[in-house]
Amino acid sequence: MASKKRVFFVNRFYYPDFSATAQILTDVAEGLVRRGWEVHIITSRLTYDGSETKLPKSETINGVEVHRVSTTGFGRAGVLGRAFDYLSFYFSSVCSILKRATKRDVVVAKTDPPILGGPIGLVAQLKGAKRVNWLQDIYPEVAEALGVKLAGSVTGSVMRGIRDRALKKASKTVVIGDCMAERVTARGISDEHVVLLQNFTDDEAIQPLAKSANALRTEWGYKETDFVIGYSGNLGQVHDVDTMLGAAELLADKPHIKFLFIGGGKLRETLGEAIKARGLTNIQTYPYQPRDQLRLSLTVADVHWASLMPVMEGLILPSKLYGIAAAGRPLIMVGDRGGDIGRILQRREFGITVPMGDSEGFARAITELETDAERYVLYASNARAFIDQEASRKRIIDGWAYMLGTL
Repeated sequence: MASKKRVFFVNRFYYPDFSATAQILTDVAEGLVRRGWEVHIITSRLTYDGSETKLPKSETINGVEVHRVSTTGFGRAGVLGRAFDYLSFYFSSVCSILKRATKRDVVVAKTDPPILGGPIGLVAQLKGAKRVNWLQDIYPEVAEALGVKLAGSVTGSVMRGIRDRALKKASKTVVIGDCMAERVTARGISDEHVVLLQNFTDDEAIQPLAKSANALRTEWGYKETDFVIGYSGNLGQVHDVDTMLGAAELLADKPHIKFLFIGGGKLRETLGEAIKARGLTNIQTYPYQPRDQLRLSLTVADVHWASLMPVMEGLILPSKLYGIAAAGRPLIMVGDRGGDIGRILQRREFGITVPMGDSEGFARAITELETDAERYVLYASNARAFIDQEASRKRIIDGWAYMLGTL
């Protein structure tokens, strides 16, 4: 074990937590173990959904050494409680790295909680370890774009200073999209220190599946003649739901066109209320599905949709893109055509981007994909080709192993 290359990842959530970033981290960690690395995770004993069950302080999961530190557990309901959760994790994770890391190690800080790379990077530097930032989002810009006044004040400026210093001092900063890379280099970070490693999905388990072969589609009451537009995952503050609702109203007279929502998030309740208020009967909703059921739930829909507020481009990239593409389903993106997903859809030709608020454009995109069978088959094939040729789990984890190995 002493001769193995060793890496520490620090993030507030890890398996068995189901959040997207926890799942991706789990796959990277276990993939690196299979490639000969000794991998340690510094995480909390909490879960993203706020479950009261506390996870074990330490355990080995598929070869990964998991160290769970103590934190407060107020959850996401209030700003003050969330601040205490963040601060307690900063303190406990710093102590854990201080105790465990050595100068032969690499320490990778993710972005939950925000600007984690600041304190973790500092203690990694004190121990002589190499430091890497893994950006899933960029704070405080996300908060400022959402209208949080504190993010645009002196507090926000201090956060930016801590964050930028962490980026400049790191050996590498991993970003998940081209727009994010542009945001980072605009802050004065050298191109040679920025590495693009996309997020991914379990593309071996999630494969294109004909609607007639999907038992879940039948169980949920869809006919083979139905054309289903799906959404899978978190529906939060950075997303848009009104454009889809408008399209559902416009297509209400076409009973074979149906909308499906699977997941949760801050806008989930808003969606439910809007469905009732508008009297829509063509939208079905279901809770999050277990990870081992994604191969079925993602292929219930004929087409998926996603959204991102244009102001968020380069700050966040919805990782649901990869599951949709792995399932071989076209994507309708509500957002900026010049954003990360908009660029990918243009370059790889497996979807249509419509501006926020353009419900007519959304409805038109649906009918085009439903009626043009040749175009639909091309987009479906191109979606899976994007994964196989550019964004497979194996390819991305190989990229991680290579990047870490260069350090």
